[in-house]
Parts: sequence; C-alpha cells; structure tokens
Amino acid sequence: MLEAADATEALTIDQVSEAAGVPPETVTGAVFDLEDAGYLTVSTDETVSYTVTDEGETYADDGLPEVRLYRAALDAGADDAPVSMGAVIGQADLDGPEVDIALANYARKGYGEVESGQITADPSADPATDTEAAALRALVAEEGSRASEESLDDIDVAHEDALDQLVRRGLVERTERTVRSVTLTDEGVTLLMEGVEVAETVDRLTPEMLASGEWEDVDFAAYNVEADAPDHRGGKVHILRQTAERVKDTLVGMGFQEMDGPHADSEFWINDCLFMPQDHPARTHWDQFALDVPPMDDIPEDLLNSVRSAHLEGVGEDGDGYHSPWTEEVARGVDLRGHTTSLSMRYLSGTEVGELDPPERFFSVEKVYRNDTLDPTHLLEFFQIEGWVMAEDLSVRDLMGTFEEFYQQFGITDLQFKPHYNPYTEPSFELFGTHPETGELIEIGNSGMFREEVLRPLGVECDVMAWGLALERLLMLMYGFDDIRDVHGTLCDLDLLRDTEVLH
Repeated sequence: MLEAADATEALTIDQVSEAAGVPPETVTGAVFDLEDAGYLTVSTDETVSYTVTDEGETYADDGLPEVRLYRAALDAGADDAPVSMGAVIGQADLDGPEVDIALANYARKGYGEVESGQITADPSADPATDTEAAALRALVAEEGSRASEESLDDIDVAHEDALDQLVRRGLVERTERTVRSVTLTDEGVTLLMEGVEVAETVDRLTPEMLASGEWEDVDFAAYNVEADAPDHRGGKVHILRQTAERVKDTLVGMGFQEMDGPHADSEFWINDCLFMPQDHPARTHWDQFALDVPPMDDIPEDLLNSVRSAHLEGVGEDGDGYHSPWTEEVARGVDLRGHTTSLSMRYLSGTEVGELDPPERFFSVEKVYRNDTLDPTHLLEFFQIEGWVMAEDLSVRDLMGTFEEFYQQFGITDLQFKPHYNPYTEPSFELFGTHPETGELIEIGNSGMFREEVLRPLGVECDVMAWGLALERLLMLMYGFDDIRDVHGTLCDLDLLRDTEVLH
C-alpha cells in the first residue's frame, strides 16, 4: 500500500487497489492501519452519480411519454377543443405501461388536462423547456450514460428537481458513495526510503497451523470494524400486503369470515345484483374494463329472473323498478370487477357457500379495477376492504359503531360521516378521516344498508349492512403518505417501501 500511494497526489482507494493489485476491501483495511501508524493521511468525500436505466435510454431516444402525448394532442387540435383521449394515445404511439406513465405526468407538467375520456392541450406549454427531458438527454450525452453532480453543473439544466423525478420514475439510478483518498505522510516517505520488510499475514487460524506450529511465526491480520461493508438489501413483504394482513387479523378478531372469488366476473354479479341500471354512467367503458371473452353461462336461472324483475318491475307493492332497458346479454358480459361487492352478492345469494342463516359476518381484502384518472388518491387498480353483516333489526348506528371499533384498532378515532347516494344502499354515507400531515379530510370508504331491491332477489329476508373501504387510504392515514403512487405502481418510492414497517 505504501509503494502504491503518493506523497504529492491524493489517490482514491480504487486507484491504490489497481496499482497494488490488491482487492479494494483489503486496501481499505490496510489504509486504516497505516493511518493509525502515521504513515498515511485519509480524506473522505461524499459523491453522487447518476446512471440512466434501459427505460431511460429508450425515452431519451423516443421522447418522454407525456411529451409524445402532448405533441399528438396538439396535432389532433386539442389546443382548441377537447378531443378523444383514445385517438390521441394511438397517434402518440403509446402502448402498455407508457399510457399510464403519460397520463400520470401530463397534467403534473402543465401540458393540459385529461377528464372523462377527453384530453386538452395547453398551447403555451413548451416541451423544449421540460427539465426532466433535458436532464435525461444530458445524462445520456455523458460518456457511458453516467454523470456526477459536478458534471451536471457544467450544463445548463435545472437538474435538481428533475433528477429527483427521474429517479422516482425509475429512469435514472442515483448512487451515493463515500470515496476515501490517501496521501503519504513524511513518516511514510521516510519508512519507504529506509526500506520496508514485507510479511505475509493470514486472516484465520487453521488446524494445519496448530498441528505444524506455524501459528507462532505468522502475522495475523486485525479486523477493522470501520471498513466499508457491501450494502445487501433482502426481500420483504410489501407494506400494502402487511397492512392487508393486519386488516384481516382485525376483522377475524371481530368475528368475520373471509370471502374470495374471481377478479373477472359477469356484470350480473358486479352491477345487476346491486340494482344498478344497465344504462348507469358508471357501467360504461369509461369506468369499467370490459373483457373480450365469451359471456358467462353459469348464472342461476331463477336468480337471473329475480334480478331482471327487480330492475323492470321493482320489489314489493310500492316497487317501480327502472324505466330503462335490461338485457341478459349485458348481464352476462364479463368485466374486471370494479368493487369486491360482487363477492358479497355471490355469498349472500348462497351461490358460493350455500344458504346463510343470520347472524353472519363476511369480509374480503382484494384488488379491484377502475378506469380512473391517475392522481395522488386514485389508481387504476387498488385494494378494497369489503364487509357486510347480516342480522335482524340492524341500523345505521350499528354500522357506525362497527367502523368506530375497526378504525380504532389502527389509531384512527376522528371519523366523520357524510350522507351519500348509492343505487344499492339506503341510507348511505361516506367515511372521512383527517390526514395526519396535511390536515385534509380524506374519503376512506362508502357504506350503507342494502336496499330491498338488492336483498329480496337474492333470497335474503333480514337486514344487511355493508361497506367498501380503501386499503391504500387507510395506509395514508396511518403513516402520513400523501400520494398512493409512492406505495405501488410504476412510480413507487422504493426507499419508502424498504424503510416502512407495519406494526401490529
């Protein structure tokens, strides 16, 4: 190490390692020993470097998805009037995950708005000033697609916020390193001039050394607890899954049983059983994901007729039904479920586990799919906490009390209730909780008492109270996250996922 070091120039550990032909970790240990002996001085610098990922390389060549979407929107005339989002996406040549990425960043950067399947473009926006695109190009221009903060300072890019965004999006990887450099002291130079006797050291005692007596003559290497060690990151259970398991444990402890069922289901179970008219706006392709698969055949015929009658004629003497068309073809069509209430319909009808006798309590914590606009509180797929209680003489007070008991297990005691309308519950109300960081009221669920038009076709003759709660928003209230895209999806915050633990 002494011979590889220099008295006039500070050399890094890597440079000394290369010159001496010794692994860097061995050099580090030796350097600290030589520093303690006064033969070397060690200086430390913290460096940050950036490396473009394969995805970033692609976008540097083709353009960021949101920039391509904006240019396609301009070509389609969206700067004058809203145009169909589907046509613009096709013209922008976006496919797969790129569509979600473009929509997630389009409004954030001020390129325009996306709402109800329509897109607008702000004519004053200028993609040439997009700092993320500029920073990405600058990084790729660096030799080997790698750059340090110092080299980025040499180019005219407002890179700090842009680099943070590129790292969050997975287009750039940030590497922080501690770089140690060494310089020979006068004592080190003197020692070299006087001559150094090189002795081999060993790092462990072996049976052979003990048998031969060699252990008495060798130099044992000292362990350096200050030496850098490699950073190993093991796998862990995702915090959403951890929270889901805690929710399940809580509900089981409250006497509930778990439901499960298909993610792709017929509109009959997803919507018709819930007394949602077939021309309801929420049943269009703008809100649901319809699948191009054969219609579902295994729907009980008597149940199909009962639900059809409820829609067309109503239930009971005062029932009137809906004055809108109802067809079996629509009912048998298959969609990705927009809520797990489709499971509740299957269980309440007796199709899944046979006829139920009150009192009964069931729940599920599973994924649902909706064609929503991405924002800090909405995703295209998320987890819903579904639950219902079947019993005689239930009231809204029972429902509110259940929520108070459930959320208290997670430290949330400031629930607020707001009257609401649902086609399938009456009375109905939404739940709100206060965000611990922003102080804003966050909607965390929807609930109510199932209507006669829902229960009677299923053969249920007692009260049923039900709810659908958002697992991600529960997580927001528990840990103060302000954007659920940090938790899962293409923009997730990996450090947040690694460092957050869900405590039971």
